[in-house]
Amino acid sequence: MKLGAFHKLSYGLYLIASELDGKKAGYIANTVFQVTSKPPLLAISCHKDNNSTEVIRKSGMFSVSVLQKDLNVKIIGDFGFMSGNEIDKFSQVETITAKTGAPIVLNETVAWFDCEVRQEIDLGTHWLVIGEVLDSDLLSESDPLTYAWYREKYKMFSPKNSPTYLEKDLLDEEKRAADDAKGDDQSSTEPESDGEKPHVCMICGFVYDPEKGDPSMGIPPGTPFDDLPDDYKCPICNAGKDYFKEL
Repeated sequence: MKLGAFHKLSYGLYLIASELDGKKAGYIANTVFQVTSKPPLLAISCHKDNNSTEVIRKSGMFSVSVLQKDLNVKIIGDFGFMSGNEIDKFSQVETITAKTGAPIVLNETVAWFDCEVRQEIDLGTHWLVIGEVLDSDLLSESDPLTYAWYREKYKMFSPKNSPTYLEKDLLDEEKRAADDAKGDDQSSTEPESDGEKPHVCMICGFVYDPEKGDPSMGIPPGTPFDDLPDDYKCPICNAGKDYFKEL
């Protein structure tokens, strides 16, 4: 089986939000699709370990914000790679409510849907939640953000709880095998990493330069990337060390 084939499937990128007992929850999703037109039903895939999943299932409502192509990637970092137990994801975004009462995020959004849960299907690791669209709005004619475009621009990969998550090591191994077959193997000429080279965040493109350190996070100049604390996070989008790669 070729894992790279999964990257040829087409997705958008969306912000799913809900609320229960006055506490908002939200996450970034690339699995939102319309399943019927009469009534208009949307399906979303939610990992069982996500706090947002429990909020959606208990509240019986959720919103879908369709993200725009040219966006501030911090919203991806906050809602896609951070837990609501770590930060208040909604403190820096504008929200409204419609018929269901679910919070609808307007920032970086070209359109939104307000949905009431109609059915839940147990998929093992995920719940497939189907909601009826009770209200919607078109905010902009700008192009929506696609997963393929975002992955290509930032060379990013999905979080582990995403339905489209693929193990990066296995993908790299598959690519090396393909390069070997074409005679393009460069592993013998590439120097080993010494931990002192710049590393780029695959979520937002921030570059950590060891010579400069990261004063905003209390990291002094001259600190190699390998010596950063295990809990170091990108100062732009809050992505962890696992989402950095060597330049």
